[in-house]
Amino acid sequence: MSSLKVALLGLGTVGKGVYESIIQTHEKKLTEAVGKKVEIVGVLVKDHQKERGIKKDILVTTDVNQILKLPHVDIVFEAIVGIEPANTYIRQFLEKGSHVISANKQLLAYKGKELAEVANKYNRFLTFEAAVAGGIPLLRTIIQLLQVNGITKLEGILNGTSNYILSKMRTEQSNFNEVLKEAQDLGYAEADPSSDVLGTDAFYKLMILSNLIYQKQPNWENVNKVGVNEVSQADILIGERLGFRLKLVATLQKKEQDVLAEVRPVFVSNEHPLYNVEGVDNGIVLNTDLVGTLLLQGPGAGSLATASAMIEDLVYISQKGTPNIQTPRFSYNSLVEGKEEPSIWLTIVELPTDELVKEYKQYSSINFANKDLTAVHQEEIKHNDGYIIGEILVGKSENVERFIEELPQKIRIYPISPKGINIATKNVELTRLQTTTS
Repeated sequence: MSSLKVALLGLGTVGKGVYESIIQTHEKKLTEAVGKKVEIVGVLVKDHQKERGIKKDILVTTDVNQILKLPHVDIVFEAIVGIEPANTYIRQFLEKGSHVISANKQLLAYKGKELAEVANKYNRFLTFEAAVAGGIPLLRTIIQLLQVNGITKLEGILNGTSNYILSKMRTEQSNFNEVLKEAQDLGYAEADPSSDVLGTDAFYKLMILSNLIYQKQPNWENVNKVGVNEVSQADILIGERLGFRLKLVATLQKKEQDVLAEVRPVFVSNEHPLYNVEGVDNGIVLNTDLVGTLLLQGPGAGSLATASAMIEDLVYISQKGTPNIQTPRFSYNSLVEGKEEPSIWLTIVELPTDELVKEYKQYSSINFANKDLTAVHQEEIKHNDGYIIGEILVGKSENVERFIEELPQKIRIYPISPKGINIATKNVELTRLQTTTS
């Protein structure tokens, strides 16, 4: 039986997961799916100091040229962090005639369209299912299974680390730093977690999806990117009291010729598809014009989820043989010009004394009307040495933000997703909102 020869660029968490899947845990299943033995012929590492337990007949090198000189490499797994040297390596292997499977979301956000053009030029596959939603087959669903459906909007939890943190903060009533440390100990967060908790990781994935769905990206400077690093236990508490859960939601939609994108914490009700996406899971809601609303959910963090996606890409490439140049999918406008829906916000303020609570309520009641805002409901909770006041506001987002800027107290503000909004506490009446914002 002939073999399918592959090489690994990088042997960190992701590369090791791929190696173990091919050599150890799924060798037999992989052979059956591909129709031939999958043979690892080369591994690129940073240094030779570590004992990695790699089979002795496999080339292990710090010099990529040694792998490029191998007589034949069918498929290359790229599992390197950052833009360079990964960008250069991928181009070199595509030119040499190898297919490439990548998990590098930063590289693909910056250079994905260029690298796709190189792959098309040499009639090679460049696949990257693992770069966006861990083990969820999201990209292939969009490319292959929704060819007729127009995607009008995408909402997604694209970062498993942030979702784990928010879930644990709610269920265990822990603070952000405690849960972050736990996530790092479990391998869900890196030693430097900034890309996850600042929303950067989700942003890169959203840009990859924008290229895929709309064949272009928004101006990065116009994308509102807010992470979970400033979320307080008080925010989680007041949201749960009102029947909401806080999620880091990435949103993508089109208005005329513009692509609109945003990454930020959003409160969702129990009627929202993302409400029950918990722990390290990712969840993606696709609103389409034919089949309706789809929810794809699964593990979004960890070496096994990423390795699974890369191995499935290998099977796909081996079964397809050569790529077909895809006709760009038609992009649908999801926002109609001139139709502006009201925004719904949950504002949260922590006040240490009864006197400040009284002052806040007097000030806010007067200024809501002045700023053309409607206060739908106010929730007050005694907490620690003071109070938490949560206010559900309706109005234009710029009016809400202007009101917040003028408040004397520090206040945090979160959008509430209007999709399926339902407040389950204290007879709050939102029928009017349901008819105007769903």
